[in-house]
Amino acid sequence: MAEEGYIIVLVTASSVEEGERIASVLLERKVAACVNITGGIRSLFWWEGKIDRAHEVLLIIKSKAALLEKVIGLVKENHSYDVPEVIALPVIGGSKAYLEWMEGVIPPAGDDEPT
Repeated sequence: MAEEGYIIVLVTASSVEEGERIASVLLERKVAACVNITGGIRSLFWWEGKIDRAHEVLLIIKSKAALLEKVIGLVKENHSYDVPEVIALPVIGGSKAYLEWMEGVIPPAGDDEPT
C-alpha cells in the first residue's frame, strides 16, 4: 500500500550548477524535504524529429503529492530546457522515521516565500 501523499519527482538538468539552483529554490520554498543530484547521466531522447543525446544530472526530489503542481511550476521557472522532464512517482513505503522527518520539514501547502 502506498504511503499517503509522498512522492519522488525525477528531473533532469543540463549541469550540476543548474541542478543545485533548482534544488535550492525547491528547498527554500519548502516544497521538497530533500533533493539528491546524481551526475554522469547520459540521456538519449527524441527532440525535434531526431534522436538527440545529452550529458545531464538527475534530481531526485522527495516531496508530497499535494505540492506536485508547485514543484512543477518552480522547476519550469528555473530550468533552461523548453520541455524539462518532471515525472512524479508515488512512494509505496519507507522508513517510518524518514517519512516522519519529511512530514516535519515540509508544511502541508509549502511556502510561497523563500526563507
